[in-house]
Amino acid sequence: WERCQPLSRKGINTTAGQGQQVGTQEKQVLEDLEMPLARRETETLFQEQPQTGNQYLEDALLRSYLKTHLPPKVLEEVNQDLERFGNYLLTKIKPLGWECELNPPVFRQYDAWGQRVDHIVTCSAWRRMKEVAAEEGLIAEAYERRYANWSRLHQAVKLYLFSSFSGGFNCPLAMTDGAAKVIESLGIPGSLKNAFDHLTSRDPKKFWTSGQWMTERRGGSDVANGTETVARKQPDGTYRLYGFKWFTSAADSDVTLTLARVADAEGRVKQGSSGLSLFFLKVRDEEGKLNNIQVQRLKDKLGTRQMATAELWLDGAQAELISAEGRGVASISNMLNITRIHNVIGAVASMRRMISLSREYACRRVAFGKLLKDHPLHMQTIARMEVQTRGAFLLLMEIVRLLGLVETNVASEQDQLLLRLLIPVAKLYTGKQASALVVEAMESFGGQGYMEDTGLPVIVRDTLVLSIWEGTTNILSLDVLRSLTKSQGQVMAVFFSTVQKKLELASSTAKLEPAVKQMRDAISSLAQFMQAAGSKGAVTMELAARDFSYTLARIYAGALLIEHAARPDASSTDISAARRWCKQELCPVATELGNSGYEAEEALADSALVYEGSPARGSRL
Repeated sequence: WERCQPLSRKGINTTAGQGQQVGTQEKQVLEDLEMPLARRETETLFQEQPQTGNQYLEDALLRSYLKTHLPPKVLEEVNQDLERFGNYLLTKIKPLGWECELNPPVFRQYDAWGQRVDHIVTCSAWRRMKEVAAEEGLIAEAYERRYANWSRLHQAVKLYLFSSFSGGFNCPLAMTDGAAKVIESLGIPGSLKNAFDHLTSRDPKKFWTSGQWMTERRGGSDVANGTETVARKQPDGTYRLYGFKWFTSAADSDVTLTLARVADAEGRVKQGSSGLSLFFLKVRDEEGKLNNIQVQRLKDKLGTRQMATAELWLDGAQAELISAEGRGVASISNMLNITRIHNVIGAVASMRRMISLSREYACRRVAFGKLLKDHPLHMQTIARMEVQTRGAFLLLMEIVRLLGLVETNVASEQDQLLLRLLIPVAKLYTGKQASALVVEAMESFGGQGYMEDTGLPVIVRDTLVLSIWEGTTNILSLDVLRSLTKSQGQVMAVFFSTVQKKLELASSTAKLEPAVKQMRDAISSLAQFMQAAGSKGAVTMELAARDFSYTLARIYAGALLIEHAARPDASSTDISAARRWCKQELCPVATELGNSGYEAEEALADSALVYEGSPARGSRL
């Protein structure tokens, strides 16, 4: 609150208890308005720009989480690194991020003499971001494992702090991390050792970024039926790829992973997911020429404009088969898990950034005679956003904690099952949370929130992709159901027991009793739903998939908030956040089942509602 002080610049600003000063300032403004037009400071807006400080030092939940979980020696070193990094973000990286927004990539297809060059021109700030990523070890940190199982969490926290200032460079880092993870999961074969070293390097001159070329002309998550790219084997054992990649993020990357169908001697390919194999390729050769790749155009996107996303023709691109033939989807799953976690990092980071700006602005903006922070309704609105952000943050930390255990081979079978379930749950839920929250937070600035040069619309636009990229909400909801099927129900037993253990930690904290009761009621309702749905068939579970996933997210995040609030040194705000989270509907899937919302006839009614009056009605129903 130290920044919530009277400000020196001219304008109507005050703190609580300074009503007389407000009156004086209002009088001065009225006098200014009576001045002749030529004397008036017409360019001055009587509102102050919100100024946040070191994001690490100002994130109380993050610091208390690290203090609670990290071993003392690790905490000491990580704390020093993050405080330093927080200052670096503020002084150096933030201006670079804004420059990336102001200077998006440009596609130059031909040179001055009509020669096709297909050059994607990026700004100097974007190229500097790549150097920063290497210097800070934003990928390397997770693979050096200097803090054993806590290394992944350290990396995730740095990415969380970096994300909102990165000028969109968090996206290529997600795919780079995913590519490194795939190579590591393959045992870092000799042919990929050089690539792995580049992807995880701290040397800016050696550091590579990776793309992830999956989406083709048919688009979407259905890669099994949408992938048309063909791989033809060459006499030297390499492959040549032929096909059209419709949506390739970070098209300026050094290397990429991509899916293709291997053609046999007669040129035939196998359809379906079992026909897909995973390939590694360098985008350019040693001379900087494209690897038989033609850039068709850059995509004109709503957000993430700082990053080059392109349509590419692969016309004999040389590539290396890195999965077993036909095992491409299974091999790429490690990459998808990492990029989905990065998606969660981006979602939580955007939520935290908007709240930081909103609460700072509330200390500066005066409306109706007092600061926004002194209007109860305004503070209630921000507080509700804060509770959502806290739940999302702890869900993120839980996932990266579990991932750290898995990566260092100390995870139990229960840990592994839980991680498999929570990754899609957290990705889909935080993506929806963030999209709603950044719009709400933008509203807290009034008309200024809608002004492009404040930078707030940039955050909103860049956040909206998070519910789409790496699988939409519905696609991931179905993936959650697959995790149940694959584990033959074991994962839900682990889910229930883990939540119960966390609730037991709060048994002696009287102030958490209401929250614990609400959680136990929700768990009971979820168990009843599982039992009832099991006898209703696949249609019921598919219709319930989204609500079911939301239920898992709310219950697990509630357990994490209660666990955090049950610490001996927990603050009153920790307790308040846990109690408030648990007041929402924790088990919407049970409520909707009780309303008969998942019956087969409801699916027919859905179609009737959607297509009433549509020319498609006759052919679709």
